[in-house]
Amino acid sequence: MSRIDESRAFVPVNIAVLTVSDTRTLENDTSGQILVDRIKAKGHKVAARTIVKDDFDVIVAQFRQWCDDPEIDVIISTGGTGVTGRDITTEAHQKIYDKEIPGFGELFRWLSYAKIGTSTVQSRATAGVSGGTYMFALPGSNGACKDAWDDILFYQLDIRHRPCNFVELMPRLTEK
Repeated sequence: MSRIDESRAFVPVNIAVLTVSDTRTLENDTSGQILVDRIKAKGHKVAARTIVKDDFDVIVAQFRQWCDDPEIDVIISTGGTGVTGRDITTEAHQKIYDKEIPGFGELFRWLSYAKIGTSTVQSRATAGVSGGTYMFALPGSNGACKDAWDDILFYQLDIRHRPCNFVELMPRLTEK
């Protein structure tokens, strides 16, 4: 069973939050704010936050800019992971992944099933690594952002998590 090893020192991670939406602003972006609040409460740093429209090229450009920034370790996006024509965040993520982390989306949907039942199949949550930066795509709902952070990312972005975590792998993400 997983656990937090309190004998190890906590290591804060620099996290960028991207909301993908044609309608949200910083004032009404509740899912992005939930992530920001949880990131800060855990002791990590919000390295950047922005909102972009559902435009594939704009989303990819933002991801590339953040992946090239040595001050950003993790990108969490919210919104655009559904199945409608405007939902293109998953494709933008996959465009720049060096490696996909399929277990993230699988685990997210498994956890989500307990709360929303078969509606979870409409989520195309995904994760991967690009240029040594972790990337996570979450649905735009408040509940989905809470579930992904509280049940997965909270643990995997804590170096004290046992038996293993994403943080301890960061120095090795770009090795050949």
